[in-house]
Amino acid sequence: MKIVQATRASAILYNLLAAQRDKCPWLLPANICPIVPITFLKAGVPFRLVDISNDTLHIDLDQVVDHVITRKFGGLLYAHTYGEASTPNELFSTLKNIAPELLIIDDRCLCTPDLAPDVHNTSDIQLYSTGYAKVVELNFGGYAFLNDRVDYLPMHLPFNPRHHEMTERSYKDAINKHEKFVYEDNDWLETEADMPAWVDYQRKIEMNLGPSLEHRALLNSVYTQRLPEDIQLPHRYQTWRFNIRLKNKQAFLDAIFLSGLFASSHYASLAGIMDDSQAPYAENLANHVINLFNDKHVTVSQAERICEIFSESFS
Repeated sequence: MKIVQATRASAILYNLLAAQRDKCPWLLPANICPIVPITFLKAGVPFRLVDISNDTLHIDLDQVVDHVITRKFGGLLYAHTYGEASTPNELFSTLKNIAPELLIIDDRCLCTPDLAPDVHNTSDIQLYSTGYAKVVELNFGGYAFLNDRVDYLPMHLPFNPRHHEMTERSYKDAINKHEKFVYEDNDWLETEADMPAWVDYQRKIEMNLGPSLEHRALLNSVYTQRLPEDIQLPHRYQTWRFNIRLKNKQAFLDAIFLSGLFASSHYASLAGIMDDSQAPYAENLANHVINLFNDKHVTVSQAERICEIFSESFS
């Protein structure tokens, strides 16, 4: 395997797509971070969004198999919803048997970063991020482990921070209004920033990983003990953020914001926004889930206050 690095994980994804000779469409989960399909749009590689499984919350691999049987696809991007780390290696192998040319990216950007490739992982690319709001938040950087059959072409793109802001505003506006996103290409993707040598990058990740996991465990213990068990997602989904499901999530979000605290609603279904597909399970999850922050920007007292707000709002 080979290791590649870039200033952002999306730059690695772009370089991987740029190296593909065959521009067949890829399969992406409907609840993916919007930057992922926008990277595909920039690379000129078509994609189809697939609904998630109601059981796993990840892309529905039964639907993926059905798609791959019926037509040719260039690849599958498998994302770990909320950083849940299990990998469907048997199904990856099944897909390779059906379509040997299919590339599989195991997008682990929300997972705890591993500094060596998982030798049992049957994907072609294991992709990690240490950017904003990741488990290790260095505010820069992505890396990937690539198997030997994967072509990779580092691209040197012009970058304009203002274009990045414009693109971000554009896709957020489309999501908020649930309107079709219209992509306009510009210099939004940064590929050229200097990266530390791999050994130095590893050291930065190692230095930050332990404190990050300890702090997340501390805040998670507050949420676990003080919020009703029936609204909490299973433990395996709770490392990246602490996730709960509510029938009326907006009331709780409004109360949190009114108190000067924060939470989020990631990730919205992009079906009908980035393409013409439908994804009822991804839509349903997005309509009810709240991500409570458990990172270094949140204190124990703030986490406790959020739990108090819940008790005050829903008791």
